[in-house]
Amino acid sequence: MLDRIPASHGETLDRAAYHRDFARHAEGLRGVIWKLERSQVFREPRDTSWQAFMAGDWHGALELLEKDREAVRTEARQNAAQGLEIRRVRVAELPIGPYLQWELHALKLLADEGFGLTVLTADQVAPLETSVQLPEVVVFESEVLYEVRYEPDWTPCGARRITDADVISAAAGEIKALYERGEPFLDFFRREVAPLRAPAV
Repeated sequence: MLDRIPASHGETLDRAAYHRDFARHAEGLRGVIWKLERSQVFREPRDTSWQAFMAGDWHGALELLEKDREAVRTEARQNAAQGLEIRRVRVAELPIGPYLQWELHALKLLADEGFGLTVLTADQVAPLETSVQLPEVVVFESEVLYEVRYEPDWTPCGARRITDADVISAAAGEIKALYERGEPFLDFFRREVAPLRAPAV
């Protein structure tokens, strides 16, 4: 199902419209938001830590991530009070590339504060990618699915909003199954990421 999402009918939203629509659906939501991340490279030009990473300042990039900890902790508490969980599957190609090394440090902050994250290697999802790479997807259970869109250089540019109930249900079920198969994020991080030296960019 996931590999058929790009061919499913949806409404294209620019970045601002996507963020507004996402916030509208998330307000007061209870249950689970499922996320699947597959690409090994993204551009995050609005993120100061990413900017430091790209400038070769690895120590500064990690310091800037740490400054977000209290905000992440607050978000986790608010989600728990609301009855909302965000569960993410991150696909990782080995050996880990520079961008993914940075992103996994960013995701560790989420995992530390109680967000649900698991990791699958690219080899583990290869049977699902016989024709195309898995898409970048966010699913609000029973409500809406977003196929996140990017420019050719992987700068975020919005999403396609899909409201077909059958597509949403099937995609949520598949991401849930991947999440349950995945390795707990912090276990993966300690083994594969923590020992790495600062990446060269």
